[in-house]
Amino acid sequence: MTELAPDPELLPDADEAATLHSFLEYYRSVFIRKAEGLSDEQVRLTVGNSELTLLGLVRHMAEVERGWFRRRFMDIDCPFLYCGDPAAPGADGADPDGADPDGDFHPGPGDTMAEAMRALQVEIDFARAATAGVPMHTLALADPAWNRIPGWRPSLRWILVHLIEEYARHCGHADLLREVADGATGD
Repeated sequence: MTELAPDPELLPDADEAATLHSFLEYYRSVFIRKAEGLSDEQVRLTVGNSELTLLGLVRHMAEVERGWFRRRFMDIDCPFLYCGDPAAPGADGADPDGADPDGDFHPGPGDTMAEAMRALQVEIDFARAATAGVPMHTLALADPAWNRIPGWRPSLRWILVHLIEEYARHCGHADLLREVADGATGD
């Protein structure tokens, strides 16, 4: 795996771009640590009545990274990794091709954590390259058809803050799932 940035606490006087990128790197690293080192059975464990699994969370974050940095920020037309296309819903709200709109959270029996982690790393590496040295006020290139507010194009600053909160939320989910899997706590 690619070397992750130092914890944000190590950059207390950094500028805005370095601070936002370092916090995102920090939460990426926590998230990845929570998902590493478990068996394929352990990454499919759930808590209570929830369907949420570590495998599903990793697949979800690969879709999130891909959606925000490839599709939205860079305006690259690329297929979804695991989900149906939300821009093409049928009359019942489902993808007309029958794909699960929440397919990232619903891995099949043959799906593995190794594949999901590779996909996540590919998307993280792309995001890093696409945003390196880019000013925070740079607007996303895409205004996708599924956007609820036509013409709304967020800045890189907004996207980074959104990704930080997305990872932070899912790190909390991963904390619980990891503790159920092997008792590990921390981070």
